[in-house]
Amino acid sequence: MNPCIYKRTILSLAALFMLLAFTGCNKNKKDDGDKKIGDILGISALPQTTTDSLFIRNYISDKAAFKQHADLMYLFYGDRDYELAWFRDNKIVPEAEKFLTTIDDSKREGLDPKKYQIVDLKNMIKRYDDMRGRDSARLKLQEEIDVALTASYFNYASDFYRGRVNPAEVGSIDWNVKRNKIKLNKALQTILQERESTYPYYEFEALHKGYTDLRDVLQRYRKLQDAGGWHKIELANKKMLQKGDTGQVVIQLRKRLNPEQPLNLKDAKMRVFDDGLVAQVKKFQLLHGLDQDGKVGGNTLRMMNVSVDDRIQQIMMNMERWRWIPKRLVPKSLDQKYIWVNIPEYKLYIYEDPDNDPEAEREYKKVYEMRVIVGKELNSTPIFSDKMEYVVLAPYWNVPNSIVEGEIKPAMLRDPGYLDRNNMEIVTKERNPKPISASDIDWASVTQKNFQYMVRQRPGAKNSLGDVKFLFPNEYNVYLHDTPADALFSQTERGFSHGCVRLEKPLDLAKYVLKDMPEWTDQRINETIAGGEETWITLPKKIQVYLVYFTSWVDDEGNVHFRDDIYGHDKKLANEFFG
Repeated sequence: MNPCIYKRTILSLAALFMLLAFTGCNKNKKDDGDKKIGDILGISALPQTTTDSLFIRNYISDKAAFKQHADLMYLFYGDRDYELAWFRDNKIVPEAEKFLTTIDDSKREGLDPKKYQIVDLKNMIKRYDDMRGRDSARLKLQEEIDVALTASYFNYASDFYRGRVNPAEVGSIDWNVKRNKIKLNKALQTILQERESTYPYYEFEALHKGYTDLRDVLQRYRKLQDAGGWHKIELANKKMLQKGDTGQVVIQLRKRLNPEQPLNLKDAKMRVFDDGLVAQVKKFQLLHGLDQDGKVGGNTLRMMNVSVDDRIQQIMMNMERWRWIPKRLVPKSLDQKYIWVNIPEYKLYIYEDPDNDPEAEREYKKVYEMRVIVGKELNSTPIFSDKMEYVVLAPYWNVPNSIVEGEIKPAMLRDPGYLDRNNMEIVTKERNPKPISASDIDWASVTQKNFQYMVRQRPGAKNSLGDVKFLFPNEYNVYLHDTPADALFSQTERGFSHGCVRLEKPLDLAKYVLKDMPEWTDQRINETIAGGEETWITLPKKIQVYLVYFTSWVDDEGNVHFRDDIYGHDKKLANEFFG
């Protein structure tokens, strides 16, 4: 029992016994036997400031949305000896009203307010405020309100901070990034000003700028939706709309590119595809990952004709993905930087804390970016997070058995000299590999499961991994690496690999991650690569790596980007999120 409550109870009982002794001896006084003890003591009842596990269990038992967070309920109240949380001096705390407003406004978070209005808390609080005294009915309502507020918070906060969809529980969703493990019971203590935190829980606010930027865009697009959205551009018999064209279709294009701005459609210049319109088309193409030729047709027309309704859903799904991202992007034990590969964007970014302070809680700054090549649809790059541990210069390429069966085997059956011409060899799988002759292999019977050796490509100009690879050991055998096929980086859609991530500027990344190792000068790196002998370098501090999948985001200038759902992950998430 709470010590304060215990003390009050002892004092009240002592007073009661004294009063009973007095009234029992004074037979000439008016009989007070029909009065309540509370009336005799001059109070309406003992002040109730606690609940118990039985009440909580009974209250949430028939409310599925509450029951799923039962463990959090018991943990939260157990930590406080079951003392009520949302009342001070029998008055509801201001945070309750703020929370109810947050629920009412949850549509702006891409959530449904009705999902969190399981009970009519506003009416319950009003009834409580309208009641007078502290009789048993009011105290019972107080207890019910407190438990209902707590259950409602966990119901809402679980979706808001962890996501409506749990990718770990949905087999069709590929997402193995380390989950956000926020302790919602501690977050609620922060809201109630019972503990301090560097995270904005007390504001019922999100944890990442990437999320809040998309949330702002969501409000803009909903206004466009309310205004009717935008109409499709119809090119009729024309396959392409370009500079110099005139007519009503040019006006349609201007409306599409300026949906939030009024246009003087009586101006004859509005009907002409001029240089200004070319520039706008190129910006649209840039923000949608398209060739920037300033012409409207093909993929550009397709992207322009995606409805505002579909874009709103796309924004909401990518907000959901941000809820899955851990609250702390870099663990305190690691170097305070991280590598972020956004697969649909075909880009890699490096973010860092300039002060390298693990105790700081602030937005990391982008310090570098480069283009990448990711897996083809049939060999999609997996979505996960891990920690880079090694840089390998002049690497061997150890060919996965899946590629041995799917590509090496048919090549060897056509041309027995294929391995030699591609600087490849077969070796045993042991610490000191021994060479195996390709002629000793029955290639016709080779499968991914029965191949007992390793095909590897020697370091050199033909090596598929180029001059350097970056390892963050994982179950997918996926890593970052160089490539001799530099020409592919000029393509706007760069899904060409077997799942690994190929880098546009791998030596730049090598020099960056090795900069805290002064012995690895640029000259030594270059000489080691030129020497052609595989060299492993263990990083003094691991570096956090994220391979993620965002088809919509907001850049540093406030521009919203959209990309195609290259692996179909948006479609699968939509089935869960909107289904």
